[in-house]
Amino acid sequence: MPIRLSTAAAAAEWGPKALLSHDEQGMLIHLGERPLTAIQRAGRRLYSQGLRRVKLAGAWNGEQQWAFAQGWMSSKDPGELIWADGEEAERSQLEARWHCARWVRAQINATPEQLSPVALAVEAASFLTELAPTRISHRILKGEALREAGFVGIYEVGRGSEREPALLELDFNPTGDRKAPVAACLVGKGITFDSGGYSIKASEGMLHMKGDMGGAALVTGALGLAMLSGLNKRVKLFLCCAENLISGHAYKLGDILTYKNGTSVEIVNTDAEGRLVLADGLLAAGETGAGLIIDAATLTGAAVMAVGQEYNALFALDQGLAQRALELAGQEQEPLWQLPLAPWHRDQCPSAYADTANSRPVKGGGPGGASNAAGFLSRFVPNEGRGWLHFDLAAAYRNNADADWSAGGTALGLRTLARLLLEQ
Repeated sequence: MPIRLSTAAAAAEWGPKALLSHDEQGMLIHLGERPLTAIQRAGRRLYSQGLRRVKLAGAWNGEQQWAFAQGWMSSKDPGELIWADGEEAERSQLEARWHCARWVRAQINATPEQLSPVALAVEAASFLTELAPTRISHRILKGEALREAGFVGIYEVGRGSEREPALLELDFNPTGDRKAPVAACLVGKGITFDSGGYSIKASEGMLHMKGDMGGAALVTGALGLAMLSGLNKRVKLFLCCAENLISGHAYKLGDILTYKNGTSVEIVNTDAEGRLVLADGLLAAGETGAGLIIDAATLTGAAVMAVGQEYNALFALDQGLAQRALELAGQEQEPLWQLPLAPWHRDQCPSAYADTANSRPVKGGGPGGASNAAGFLSRFVPNEGRGWLHFDLAAAYRNNADADWSAGGTALGLRTLARLLLEQ
């Protein structure tokens, strides 16, 4: 089915504010005051009406085509989308985004049984290795090897499951020089299922926790997109993967974890597990000496309450870097909003028994929960937070389909993270 764009209103029989109409040449999308939103919603509606093979016909620019693609992508039958005729470079970039975004969504939408912690690490390594076989090396630490190597957060969060926790350390090095400096590191939360542990979630809150590895999927996809877009600097990826389950071997309230940097953490909420695994990844990233460290995680419900599901939330102590991230997000048409983070946020989760608690012992972590979580993470980054960005992915996952998105993963933030890597 050919799909064309029109700046004219639909004919009277379609209604005064019709989004879609058709003629002898196919379907027409009528652009209003928010043209990209109109295009994305049209893509979602056309897919929902059963069209599975479409061709973008006539004059489309790259942003318009990508807006349609975001609405068109589905958690079920992928369908077939044919890009508009145009410049080869633009089509190549669209194909790269399409390939990486579909991978991100597929991982997020996979069932917990399909995607164990080790399976996520293996899938991510395979995906990136296929893009650049001679430039990628990696290792996966799992189970007791994590404890022996000092990755206490990943090990403790994941030890309650029969399926081992894992850390993927992947090195993209296009220089061929093993001593080349690491320009940037990506750290992703890879909780493949989150029951909440002994701070157990209600059933309705647990249902969608297969998507709690959205940060790991997104940073992997972003590195892939940057590679396909010509990334020529060394980047390391750390995926912190675990299932947060209940068993006789699970970590418990009142436990104290001591990290490689000496920071001791009292567990007051086993459902505040994402920050515990990310702390390991951030410490490993800091050891590389990279000038840019980015972590991404579906970390807090507080961020969703603050910005809704249309935006991702950004936290940074480096305000110049934060402003650059916001500018790039705007250029890439990916809504991003900065929430407060100051040095004193690291002390907002006090403990009588350790340097800090992993949360506050109240529902949702109490007021400022998203900022307090970011403050906790700031204990584990180098240089007093210079060169560090934390993305709390409020927009990573939709529980249900709506006018703009199918149910499941969105891959929103993919383009912004890739640009940050390319411009580092």
